Amino acid sequence: MLEQQITIVILAGGRGRRMDEQDKGLVELEGKPLVAHVIDAISKQNKNILINANQNLSRYQAYGCPVVSDQMSGFQGPLAGMATAMAEVTTPYILTLPCDAPYIAENYQQVMWSALESQQTDLVVAHDGSRLQSVHALLPVSLYDDLTNYLQGNNRRVDTWYSQYALGLLDCSDIAEMFSNLNTREQLEAYKL
Repeated sequence: MLEQQITIVILAGGRGRRMDEQDKGLVELEGKPLVAHVIDAISKQNKNILINANQNLSRYQAYGCPVVSDQMSGFQGPLAGMATAMAEVTTPYILTLPCDAPYIAENYQQVMWSALESQQTDLVVAHDGSRLQSVHALLPVSLYDDLTNYLQGNNRRVDTWYSQYALGLLDCSDIAEMFSNLNTREQLEAYKL
């Protein structure tokens, strides 16, 4: 059972600069916060969900999932959220999802896991057919110390950290709509679920 192997980590720890300084996970789409869309979609695959958030913690806690804030202050980016989650979970892997990408394919967790097993790599990252989708990743918690050391060196680039490992890619070009990140008010208004 994958819930014993994987904790879903919803990354909602950003500052929301491009969304008029609003907490993106709590911005509404079709009358519901973006984070609620992500939880509803992924909970059909795995109910073992953790939210990484750095503001509005009580609002995130209302969704019934554990909420953890970055160990590093100052909104240090997705790697800081990944490291924080790795320190908190009891499963050997985390599957990270951004809070601002509300559509999740029905078998996404399973295909990521299958890619890890078949490719025999350290980690797996989704690829939309054009580029790496670096925050859609299946990561072993055993990389926590390496990631913490990387962050302590003032490094923040996700792709650069990944490049140190045997990286598996999952071709998600058939579900590329999953990577429609809603970073701005214009993108949010144009998006249809």
